[in-house]
Amino acid sequence: MAAREVLVLAMTYMRSGICAAGFLQEPDEVTHLCWVRPVKEHDTLRLADMTDAAGRIVQCSDVIELDLRRACPAPPHTEDWLADLVYHRPRLLRRLEGDQRARFLADHVDRAPQDVLIGQTRSLCLVRPEKVWARFQIDPPSGEYKAHLGFSLGGLQRQCAASPGGIAVTDIKWRALGRSWLGQASELALSQAELTQRLGASNVYLALGLSRGFRGEHWPLVIGVHVVPDYEVTIDYRML
Repeated sequence: MAAREVLVLAMTYMRSGICAAGFLQEPDEVTHLCWVRPVKEHDTLRLADMTDAAGRIVQCSDVIELDLRRACPAPPHTEDWLADLVYHRPRLLRRLEGDQRARFLADHVDRAPQDVLIGQTRSLCLVRPEKVWARFQIDPPSGEYKAHLGFSLGGLQRQCAASPGGIAVTDIKWRALGRSWLGQASELALSQAELTQRLGASNVYLALGLSRGFRGEHWPLVIGVHVVPDYEVTIDYRML
């Protein structure tokens, strides 16, 4: 067993399952701490894989123990590690909360997000955008739900806002928040001012990731929305 501590910064929805990612304790010159994305050998992660022995589903800001067997980089997804999630369930050690969480996020912003968004030499980063805006939609005929964020990040705005609605958000908690805000409406668009007012936010940090290959491309995704102070929402895991 190779037990490693992981600070979870992404718990995300995918059509075929979920994805999770976070920081190891090992230092890194660019990302401050090394990223890791636990993967399985023959299938995508499921919610059951990221559920502890007590039946609690892992959440962002959890510090958990994972059995990471070996690195298995598949560029640009250089952070992938094969994990044993069958015989060794994730184990909650503690949570990063309050002022400690706020300081941590401020101190661990990626020094070179262009490596992910432009060069695609790796696939995970934590950023603090100058501006951020949101859109939530439910398509009436199909019932398909979509959450998007647009944001400006220095000279990388073009990569961050490929469309007026921004890029897709796969963060499970953020998607649940969007559903609660939509209510019976089919669409909700929020400017920077409207969004931060609703959240009561002093700062918003984003964990960004690259999708798996699709039509020869790796698309940027918002895989974690980290608001300071944090927000609360009830997640219906049947409707991600």
